[in-house]
Amino acid sequence: MSPRSWDIFCTVIDNYGDIGVAWRLARRLAHDRGHAVRLWVDDLASFARIAPGLAPALPQQSLAGIDIRHWPQAGFPADIIPADAVIEAFGCRLPDSFEAAMAAQAVKPAWINLEYLSAEDWTLSHHKLPSPHPRLPLTKHFFFPGFDAASGGLICEDGLIDARAAWQADDAAQNAYWLRRGLPPRVPGELRVSLFAYHNPAAAKLLQAWADGPLPVRCLVPEGKALPAIAGWLGQPLQAGGHARLGNLDVHVLPLSDQDDYDRLLWSCDFNCVRGEDSLVRSQWAARPMLWHIYPQDDDAHIAKLEAFLEQYCAGLPAGMAAALRALNLAWNRHGDIAAAWRDAAPWLPAWRGHATNWQQHLLKDGDLAARLLHFVGEIS
Repeated sequence: MSPRSWDIFCTVIDNYGDIGVAWRLARRLAHDRGHAVRLWVDDLASFARIAPGLAPALPQQSLAGIDIRHWPQAGFPADIIPADAVIEAFGCRLPDSFEAAMAAQAVKPAWINLEYLSAEDWTLSHHKLPSPHPRLPLTKHFFFPGFDAASGGLICEDGLIDARAAWQADDAAQNAYWLRRGLPPRVPGELRVSLFAYHNPAAAKLLQAWADGPLPVRCLVPEGKALPAIAGWLGQPLQAGGHARLGNLDVHVLPLSDQDDYDRLLWSCDFNCVRGEDSLVRSQWAARPMLWHIYPQDDDAHIAKLEAFLEQYCAGLPAGMAAALRALNLAWNRHGDIAAAWRDAAPWLPAWRGHATNWQQHLLKDGDLAARLLHFVGEIS
């Protein structure tokens, strides 16, 4: 039996990544499937940065047809009746009282641990595995997002790909978008880039390569962790609305936007530098060349995750192109010679754009994450 109601629990750990995924999934289930969704979040102030209509001081509110609840660290409400399906996003621990309420239901809710995105082989052997509760008559199942048919897939809303294609074919809509964001229209031969990253020492070297390069580059930097290093390299303070120019490079700082507006930014650029999980997935739907700054981990554990992604992403490409794309991503994440890596990768940009479209089609041929999740929950319910 397929569920009709959902409880999604999310703790905000790394600024906007975790809540970004949880919010997109909540909207996907509510808007595209018509399900009732209750989203529990411990940090509403951070959530509000990507959902401007949210009131952080309110413990309960409705936004975009979704029931938003503040998740208190103590004193979780005792009168909550669990939904048909319960998702703990990224291994967050459910309140003991809520687990007891789940166990008390005549029909136990489907309980899903939505894991972090990874292309590593080991995740496929753990995907959908059951984990019985040590005390209660409940079983949790692990669900791993991923890039191939055997994984949990990636979140993609109904109609998104058609909307993106229509947007990219509409120069007037894009020009109006740039005007609304206080940016000039494109000039002939310009490369327009978005740069959303964690703190990255390689950022200044890449910007310098663009400044010294043969093409005009307009780099759009959303507010975030990369900004202080960029400001230091330019030798001037930067904040939302700020602009700086050096050589062939123009840098504009953008205020953090909601998710839909960030999608349009990705769609409108020729090249996207993205970070973490949510923006990586959204860059796939933009069907544009992209550079991934993966979340850094101790002992370079993140490099293995990056390598696993690149192995799938570059499969079937000409050897020279695959080598250039791999080298660029590794230099970006290992603080290598990013300028040389960019010079080697730039000639591949036209072919890379075609690959990005084909790759997107590959990702969706077996359905998106919500479709695969619904099918699995129907199997175990």
